[in-house]
Amino acid sequence: MAVATFGAGCFWGIEETYRTTAGVTDTKVGYMGGTNSNPTYREVCTGTTGHAEVVQVLYNPEIIDYNALLDIFFANHNPTELNRQGPDVGTQYRSVIFVHSDDQIAEAQQRKASLIESGQYKRDIVTEIVPVMAFWEAEDYHQQYLAKRGASSCHF
Repeated sequence: MAVATFGAGCFWGIEETYRTTAGVTDTKVGYMGGTNSNPTYREVCTGTTGHAEVVQVLYNPEIIDYNALLDIFFANHNPTELNRQGPDVGTQYRSVIFVHSDDQIAEAQQRKASLIESGQYKRDIVTEIVPVMAFWEAEDYHQQYLAKRGASSCHF
């Protein structure tokens, strides 16, 4: 198994997308990229901890590869919105890829460069690509939030 971590706005929707993807064996939502140890949702929502809402994806690379996970990431949020996604505003909603290996760094940078070069977006892509940091699992009520409520997305 391999691990990938993505921040694409509110973690509920992106988790559900990955959770229902063939080859993904587990997902957990949580917080990464900040300064506080074991932050709470309330603390992260203040925007003062530096954490992003993220989904950590455990996947079988024999079934789905990292590039396919990157496809899902870029297709399911707007990578040109700085510190927001739709109505959700704040650094905790930033577009970020936390990379776990040199291969992931190379693939994420290549994908971002390819999207910039394609001209698909009229504005700059602001997605950060940074080394993985401590992952703090979110509170239980956030785990599989949409699935628990019979929803498949939270798109507005």
